[in-house]
Amino acid sequence: MFNWIEKLANWLVFSIFKLDTTSHFAEALHFFIYDSIKILLLLVFVIFFMGIVNSYFPVEKVRNYLSRKKLYGFEYLTASLFGVVTPFCSCSSVPLFIGFVKGGIPLGVTFAFLITSPLVNEVAIGLFLSLFGVKITTIYVISGILLGSISGMILQKLKLEKHLTPWVKQILENSEKEQNKFILEKQNFKERLPVILAEVGKILKGIIPYLLIGIAIGGLMHGYVPEGFFAKYMGKENIFAVPLATILGVPMYANASGILPVVQVLVNKGIPLGTAIAFMMAVVGLSFPEAMLLKKVMTFKLIAIFFGVVSLCIMFSGFLFNLIF
Repeated sequence: MFNWIEKLANWLVFSIFKLDTTSHFAEALHFFIYDSIKILLLLVFVIFFMGIVNSYFPVEKVRNYLSRKKLYGFEYLTASLFGVVTPFCSCSSVPLFIGFVKGGIPLGVTFAFLITSPLVNEVAIGLFLSLFGVKITTIYVISGILLGSISGMILQKLKLEKHLTPWVKQILENSEKEQNKFILEKQNFKERLPVILAEVGKILKGIIPYLLIGIAIGGLMHGYVPEGFFAKYMGKENIFAVPLATILGVPMYANASGILPVVQVLVNKGIPLGTAIAFMMAVVGLSFPEAMLLKKVMTFKLIAIFFGVVSLCIMFSGFLFNLIF
């Protein structure tokens, strides 16, 4: 399917730039050109498709649906599924958190949405498809949805509403109950198309710099880091590899477009898939910048509990991936 991209990369690197086939730089440049073209093509397709879905499920409808429907225990799964079609980075949490809680959605359900949204979205799906194929992408999507759902359930059982900041409690006390009804869109697909295409362009414009930086870092690692370098310290036999990868990922902050090309190289260099994915989930789903933003709406205790529960679920996912693959 992508043979023509391989041929194009070969032609550019070895015929146009006339680089030595055995040089590290040639290997790194070939990786950069091949992955950049392949990933961008798949991203355009996936983002366009998810844009169609997202045009029928905007955030306001998601909030109204979750706050008004009796879902008989499936609200966590439903919130996670909505997280897939409404992409936000982890640092979008504060306005979303306030909006969802204000809309009457239980705290655990809100967490399920916010955990899944940065982990599983059109960018992550497109990148996973291009880097790891359909099988691993499918398992990742399912595990991300389950991670959000299970984390939300656990956090709801802990009854953490008392740990919201006084500022949020004041907002909730002063806000009148909204009686919004769904407004059915009258636009047909042809009328929606310009908006969808504009959104595709907006998303691509926002992620391309991070994507290219991530691929460049991945290319340098691919060309210059020796085979087995990482596996020596973070192989499957090291039971602390997954927890260590998760802990190392939390202080960092990047979106999926920036970190996934690096994850691909880590896997190619010998790190088990589950360990690499645990690192990626921690980087994308949890971060210190997110914690600083959440301080406006949560006490430190609630932030610590939230990060702790999600980190444990990420570690479990990492171990599970390592067992499967």
